[in-house]
Amino acid sequence: MSPHSSSRQGLPTAPDPLPIDVVDNHVHLDIGRDGAEPLDVAEAVARARAVGVSRLVQVGCDLDAIDFTIDAVERFPEVLGAIALHPNEVPRLAAAGTLPAAYDAVERAAGHERVRAVGETGLDYFRTGPDGVAVQQDAFRWHIDLAKRLGKALQIHDRDAHEDVLRVLDEEGAPDRTVLHCFSGDLSTARESVERGYYLSFAGTVTFKNARTLRDALTVTPLSQLLVETDAPYLTPSPHRGATNASYLVPHTIRAMASVLNVDVPTLCRAVSENSERVYGPWS
Repeated sequence: MSPHSSSRQGLPTAPDPLPIDVVDNHVHLDIGRDGAEPLDVAEAVARARAVGVSRLVQVGCDLDAIDFTIDAVERFPEVLGAIALHPNEVPRLAAAGTLPAAYDAVERAAGHERVRAVGETGLDYFRTGPDGVAVQQDAFRWHIDLAKRLGKALQIHDRDAHEDVLRVLDEEGAPDRTVLHCFSGDLSTARESVERGYYLSFAGTVTFKNARTLRDALTVTPLSQLLVETDAPYLTPSPHRGATNASYLVPHTIRAMASVLNVDVPTLCRAVSENSERVYGPWS
């Protein structure tokens, strides 16, 4: 299959390959967009590799997705895992009385050698109302402690909760390798995060025309603290916004980031690759 062809109707055409291989820091290979079936993992990996996205971090954030993630990391050397209970999943489990058992399942899975991060955990005040805040914060603290006990990186989901995310991390003490997945904060939040030593991972949203605040945040993030991701199948970068996202579209985001930062694409690719291995360790 040519990297510029599509075997499935509606998938965007692949971009030109990157000059140096990079990592998709956050992808959901188990999820299809708008009710569609997800890409087969082998096809998703092959499409990504063809354009210079040679390694992926598959994120499982409910119990079924965690099982999927363990299977994927055992079958595909290009894939490492991150697992947790998503902040929007936590209130549902608490209401059902099954949160303690779910914690046990997460802890067992997180010990897998190819699961390199606890995440995505954090706070989401957009979809979960005030009644869910306390249990979300408790779960966030539990996941932070788990990452530190196991020596894993931490991947954070932060939606409309920037101040509380930083506060809880300060109170608990963040792991040495902490990643703000799909960074969505402003210039001030970026500066505070950079000062704390966190990695900022930018998704396709940074390419959107109305994302000037996000691009401003990117400008104050050192190359040594930058990562890139898809959050596929969502947040598809321009010029394919609204279509199904996949790891093979990362080059669009990398090239947009390089333009904002006024660096050449190989320099950014090299930094992203080195940072990813610093956070997650070697893929093989």
